[in-house]
Amino acid sequence: MSHNHYFFALPLPTELKETLHKQIQEKQLPFSRFVHEQDLHLTLAFLGAAEEKQLETALSLVTSSVQDIEAFPLIIDSLGFFGKKTDPRIFWAGVKQESRLNELQSAVTAACREAGFKLDSRPFSPHITVARKWKGESPFQLPQLQLNKKFLAETVVLYETYLDRSPKYKEKQIIQLHTGEGKD
Repeated sequence: MSHNHYFFALPLPTELKETLHKQIQEKQLPFSRFVHEQDLHLTLAFLGAAEEKQLETALSLVTSSVQDIEAFPLIIDSLGFFGKKTDPRIFWAGVKQESRLNELQSAVTAACREAGFKLDSRPFSPHITVARKWKGESPFQLPQLQLNKKFLAETVVLYETYLDRSPKYKEKQIIQLHTGEGKD
């Protein structure tokens, strides 16, 4: 079994990653670790460690379950955190509520469970992690940023993690969402 972990996620366009990363860095917030600009993404399903055969099964099932889902726009419109308000574990950028994102995430997680993966049972909370572990001397306060950044969710990517590298995530497989003519 591989020591690396795997997850399915929506990638962000390069320009958006650069903009978001730059805005966060300019705030000079005292977090222990910032997510590398190239690693910014929106997780759909975290798989953990996996055998190659199980990964291939999940990949096949995810591909067939999302191939008819239309690409759709998402808007990064908020900032938030997980953990204590004054001392957060995770600082993130959030996306505007979008039913198609929930539909996509449900399809991906159902396919992964069918492949035998045990996934987190907590409700889906779509976010893009930007930093971890507050280490400021004063309590954390949510910064003000000009967000409202729009992007097209048009691919689902299977990523592999390499914790000893930076950036840590490598695209293993890209699955294209449906981009045909017709409905929005």
